[in-house]
Amino acid sequence: MSSMAEHTVQNAAIEWLEDLGYTHITGNVLQRDLKKVVLDTELHNFLTRTYPDVPKGAINEALAQFTQHEGMDVAYRNRDFHRKLTQGIDISWKDAQGNEKAKHLYPIDYKNPDRNSFICADEVKIIGKNSRRTDLLIFINGLPLIVFEFKNQFDAEVGVDNAHRQIENYVLDIPQLFDHNALCIISDGRETLHGMFSSSMEWFAPWKSLAGDDIQQNEALQLETLLHGLFPKATLLNYLQHFIFHEDHNGKIIKKGAKYHQYWGVNKAVENALEHIKPHGDGRLGVIWHTQGSGKSISMAILTGILRQLPEMKNPTIVIQVDRSDLDQQLYENFVLAKDLVGDVQHAENTNELRQLLGSDGGGVIFTTIEKFRLKDLETGKEEVHPVLSERYNLIVMADEAHRTQYGFESGGFAQNIRRALPNASFIGFTGTPVDGKDADTQLVFGPTIHTYDIKQAVDDGATVPIYYEPKMVPLNIKAEFDQELEEVRETEEDKTIGVWAAIEDAAGAKDRVDRVAKDILEHFNARIETLDGKAMIVCMSRRNCVKMYDALTALEDCPEVAVIMTSNPGKDPVAWNAHMRTKENMEAIKKRFRNAEDPLKIVIVRDMWLTGFDAPCAHTMYVDKIMKGHNLMQAIARVNRVFQDKPNGLVVDFIGISGFLAAATKKYTGSGGAGKPTIDMDAAVELCIEQLGTVKSLMSGFELEDINAMSASERMKWSNEMVNGLLKNDQDTDAFLHEERKLTELVAMTHSDKRIWEIQEEVGIIQKIRAVIRKIKYPPGKSREKNERIKDLISKSLESHSIVDLAKMYDLDKIDISIVDDSFQAIVKEKGGENIKVELLRRIINDELKVRMQKNIKKGRKLKEELEKVLGKYHKNSLDSIAAIKHLLDIANEFKEDDKRTKELGLTEDELAFYDLLSANSALLNEAGPIQDLVHTVVASVKKNLQLDWTKKENARAAIRLAVKKELRGKVPFSELDKLLKEVIEQAEGQYSEWPLMG
Repeated sequence: MSSMAEHTVQNAAIEWLEDLGYTHITGNVLQRDLKKVVLDTELHNFLTRTYPDVPKGAINEALAQFTQHEGMDVAYRNRDFHRKLTQGIDISWKDAQGNEKAKHLYPIDYKNPDRNSFICADEVKIIGKNSRRTDLLIFINGLPLIVFEFKNQFDAEVGVDNAHRQIENYVLDIPQLFDHNALCIISDGRETLHGMFSSSMEWFAPWKSLAGDDIQQNEALQLETLLHGLFPKATLLNYLQHFIFHEDHNGKIIKKGAKYHQYWGVNKAVENALEHIKPHGDGRLGVIWHTQGSGKSISMAILTGILRQLPEMKNPTIVIQVDRSDLDQQLYENFVLAKDLVGDVQHAENTNELRQLLGSDGGGVIFTTIEKFRLKDLETGKEEVHPVLSERYNLIVMADEAHRTQYGFESGGFAQNIRRALPNASFIGFTGTPVDGKDADTQLVFGPTIHTYDIKQAVDDGATVPIYYEPKMVPLNIKAEFDQELEEVRETEEDKTIGVWAAIEDAAGAKDRVDRVAKDILEHFNARIETLDGKAMIVCMSRRNCVKMYDALTALEDCPEVAVIMTSNPGKDPVAWNAHMRTKENMEAIKKRFRNAEDPLKIVIVRDMWLTGFDAPCAHTMYVDKIMKGHNLMQAIARVNRVFQDKPNGLVVDFIGISGFLAAATKKYTGSGGAGKPTIDMDAAVELCIEQLGTVKSLMSGFELEDINAMSASERMKWSNEMVNGLLKNDQDTDAFLHEERKLTELVAMTHSDKRIWEIQEEVGIIQKIRAVIRKIKYPPGKSREKNERIKDLISKSLESHSIVDLAKMYDLDKIDISIVDDSFQAIVKEKGGENIKVELLRRIINDELKVRMQKNIKKGRKLKEELEKVLGKYHKNSLDSIAAIKHLLDIANEFKEDDKRTKELGLTEDELAFYDLLSANSALLNEAGPIQDLVHTVVASVKKNLQLDWTKKENARAAIRLAVKKELRGKVPFSELDKLLKEVIEQAEGQYSEWPLMG
């Protein structure tokens, strides 16, 4: 089993990469300056080979540009490098006759993958602020573009989060590597994720498809799927060139990369565009249906960037067209942020500007709402038909949310106008919801759906969180005829003279009802944030009702900061609404505040604004008091499905009765080929939570709250001690409890707004207290394990759980280490009771100490490790009682203390003691006069004198050390025994100084 370590995962990755045509080279063989990360010779050879007409001096200048980057910090330098990597550089020189020459050079041949060198190098040492050794680097033409970090598949205490944390430390220690980094891969063998070096863990994602539609891969072999799905040479180069970009958020650079569904969806769109664009095809380029919250705007930007670069498109114009001005602004801002991909973006502010932009011959990206394709009022009267603005074929209309206005082909309808204006344009649609319907034949307009990423996939991948639905309907006091017509009401009926809509608005806004709903919302929200930090949106029928809801909410005690988000008309709106009127700048400021999880603005009240195209990932609850249906309903509830830290779910709370519309939307969604439900009933989550409580209690051999409440303080102390002791009986029981308890805590966070959960919170609080102690004993928290969790325990909410003894304090778990195995600690350990706890504490202390000491004394370390495993094995098999086990463990711990004492007494350094033990064990062979310490000093000095980087992998370096030690031992050890003793000395040196100069 000793070979089953992280190197198993690493070596498997190397084998798969070799299968894909990569060349494996051991890191220490690479010819390079250890402070530099680029293989200059490889890059120089590529440039010389690819651009033979460029003189040597210009090649050297290009080499300098590709390896030296502008920027005060790594994020800016990385962006500068990425632009050169993907867009190339211009190099100029003078020929022999003095004529100016110029060439555009790329560091990679993207069109011919096999003309590039692909090297995967393991254990690459890099010296920066600190020296570090990366597990695996992929160099393309000498550029270190991909870094892999692996963790041991068979170590229960580490996982991909530890690998991610190591990447974060690398960025600080060896920043020069990340000047050039394109992609990071983290893996523990089972779970494998890809992401950007600057991204937090929540944005790292799996790669689940080899070809685009095959998403049912072996979950246990995610590394193989990622390597065979993303790392074929042509696929990887395509990804590097087109699917990574940087956004500049007011000076903060954020690097982003596509997930697998975006990569395959966009590639299929590119293939379809080349096949169906006019005049060769019918101009219907298809529909990409990617569920809400899965990065649709990024996919649109990437596709735009690729289409603009394709030579077959001949510098196309891409018209990004939406059906609402707020969506237009949001998507436009996203495209501006992705400028590195799409280039400069133009925004049509009005119909005249749109016509002017479309009338030009140059390519580019133009944003517009579809209503700007209106017929104009002229001096001679209104236009009868829309004028032709461009007859170019390389004009592509990309429709966001391909619904409603895309299908108005009646005379003068927007859809007809756009086709008259651009008769030879081709069309592609993006949507987050299905688009078929009685009057909306998607295939007629855009062609078939070419790629789908549904709710089930998004939730399974962690691209979105599931949405739960909780009905809390407060009845509307409306006349019977209106009640009957409610099913027929159309959300777009804004004219308040229409009886049904006006009646519903009035009924929903009745003062008694608004007061009741406001009270329920505040009670519900405050209960929800007790276990899950976050924010909420309230959706009302009208602007008037939004203001009423604001007034009712803010009149209540304990109401957090609330804001109304709505359009305003100072000439018509009541003066009382003035406080809710905002300039464009103020609206942007409040957007930023709501998106900031730490900002005190907790609730916003909206009618239409922010229900589409707006992301606030920390928002986890939507209170619905407005009739919505169809794709508008699906878009609205998706505001709470965004991923944010450890947020487990979003919640939609229904006060007006949208369950029927949700059912219809679900039917349409699944009928159109989508898997997964838009929402999950809260009742199901509550049942799951109560069932999970039973599961956890059964692992604890059951307990009753009444029994614990009836106990005295000393009895509770004894009960909790016995409970922790029992759960630490063996690793299997402990891991099962911790796993099931985590599921319970997540379910409580989801459902805590439901009063049925309040009844069990005392029991959950007690369980969480027990879990906290067990985790501190078994997996001590350190600085590297700190995490900003949104999910909160109920411990502090549960009065009774305070009475459970704090075992963490009893054993001082925050400070526990080898130094406290003193007389006072031994006295506690030898007391009767809690033997499993004490065994686990001692196991932890000894294990931690062995990790530190093993390299410094391999022989002794192995002996003590074997003793530890032997004692624990016997203990867990019940062939050794707890008292005897504790005695054995204390004996092992005492050996460490004795070693420290001997080191001081013998006048040795810490790393000399192992060599002293080794020579002392062979003292009968030595014919050296004087103390053995003198010989130890000379042997260790001879080893250190001959150390060099990666010496254990270089036979000549090992030979030099052997020779030096041999000289010291010659004449002092019989010749027949010299080689045996020399072998032991070298083995200890390899263990102790293998990481030189980091170690020793």
